Amino acid sequence: MDTKYYDQGTAAERWERAQLFFDAKDYAGAARVLGGLVGEVPEQTGPRLLLARAYYHSAQLRRAETELRALVERDPVEHYARLMLGRTLQRQGRHDEAESHLRIASALAGDFEQV
Repeated sequence: MDTKYYDQGTAAERWERAQLFFDAKDYAGAARVLGGLVGEVPEQTGPRLLLARAYYHSAQLRRAETELRALVERDPVEHYARLMLGRTLQRQGRHDEAESHLRIASALAGDFEQV
């Protein structure tokens, strides 16, 4: 597949293009742009998180899980990455594994059950 269009422009331009694809619900297109961008700036949370969301919404759950685990490993208190990881695992039928991530995400967000 020809990826010239997806790789064209500065990092900022590709970030904007990826967001446009995502907002238009073209999750596979967003993932194509973001894959290269994340390769260039793997330390940045925003592109990797949007890539994971694009994978999630396009039912590429193993890829979403890989990106989310990388985020959580680097930043264990990244609330949204924890939540998305839990939901991704649930969607794969791995409910026991998802439970701990969802519990941590809830605690990080301050959503404690009333006793």
